[in-house]
Amino acid sequence: MRRLIIVTFSLLVLVLAACGGESEPATSAPIFPPGDGDPIVASTLPPPAVVSGDQDAEPPPADGGPAEPASTGPVEPWPAGSFGFGVQSHAVVGDPKVAMDVTSNQLGMDWVKVQLEWPLVQPDPETFQWFFYDGVVDEADAHGLRLMFSVVGAPAWTRAAGNENGPPDDYAHYTAFLSELINRYPGKIHAIEVWNEQNLDREWATANGLNPSDYVQFLSQAHATIKTLDPNIIVISGALAPTGIHDGVTSYDDFIYLDEALAAGLLKYADCVGAHHNGYNIGPDVAFDQTGSDPNAATAIFRGPFDNPHHSWSFKTTIDTYAQKVQAADPNKKLCVTEFGWASSEGYDSFPPGFEFAQDNTLDEQAQYIVQAFQQMRDSGDVWLSFLFNFDFGNKSGGPTDDPVVYSIIDTSGIPRPAFGAVADMPK
Repeated sequence: MRRLIIVTFSLLVLVLAACGGESEPATSAPIFPPGDGDPIVASTLPPPAVVSGDQDAEPPPADGGPAEPASTGPVEPWPAGSFGFGVQSHAVVGDPKVAMDVTSNQLGMDWVKVQLEWPLVQPDPETFQWFFYDGVVDEADAHGLRLMFSVVGAPAWTRAAGNENGPPDDYAHYTAFLSELINRYPGKIHAIEVWNEQNLDREWATANGLNPSDYVQFLSQAHATIKTLDPNIIVISGALAPTGIHDGVTSYDDFIYLDEALAAGLLKYADCVGAHHNGYNIGPDVAFDQTGSDPNAATAIFRGPFDNPHHSWSFKTTIDTYAQKVQAADPNKKLCVTEFGWASSEGYDSFPPGFEFAQDNTLDEQAQYIVQAFQQMRDSGDVWLSFLFNFDFGNKSGGPTDDPVVYSIIDTSGIPRPAFGAVADMPK
């Protein structure tokens, strides 16, 4: 799944709800092998306008200092033996107080994930637009939530290629930004995911191509910066995209990439290893080579997992294999599943192009699979933190053809889907 991108146009800021991609819908077409009730989410508010000079926008502090001097939320490190329940929120759109209140008090989560777009905050070397995230951070802190930032995207000014589809040419620009971020919000950031799906060229376009060793070098510098400033922040390696394509140019098979990154020393620079999986149209307990016995095999519209078995289709195979590979190198190291979920287009008259599998999952199955996956991860002992994708993109995107909407546990009107109640009610 691709990262969110929030694009600034002149004086007007357009916030695009997405799980990744420039001006495209969030979770682009996946890479795979050859209700009733009152709304619980406030109406989306327009984002603040970016203005120049001494006009309406509040300028960042001259010294780049924190918005608040100290945290009022949790301060102790997250226990190594505890399983963290989390959800991704698009709280940068709308009222972050509502998003964090629901995440904490209705969904009962320990953690919240927010993707932080570096190009949005620092569009040029001298400008820092922290106002996009100040409210998110403060409200997460006020509601006792632990905050995980996935820090993604490089401003065009950091890349000779002049686009945002990869890391900065000089990794020091990224670590300098991390320093600004941590100093801005001391004690209020509890985990940082260093990049996103770096085994795809749409996220890691560099002169060296998709290079696991390069990413480990990038991670090592980020890790050193983060731990120097706040050793309690959990450093999560960027989650890979499960993919059945391995051409070495546009896509790198995630199992192969992980092997090479581990050989290059990945575990020395990560407290846990990031992982993604979007579930497709099989349950969380179905291995890739057991799809023929799945009850939906005979009727599924989307045939990939059934007619062309491959490890990338299966949540179970992906998470289990990652854990085996990681623990073979370090038996004490765990995974942080920073994005997982199941898409359902039930109740909508359309679905995102390339996401035909969303037609096969009913809303009840979506709810069942999510709860089952949380329980499966917790019971395995292999996962430290887990983040559902997603809580509140449903009414903050353009409609059911936008990728995040069909994954959301609220609908386009802000009304809970069955998965919302299931997640709220599950034991934690």
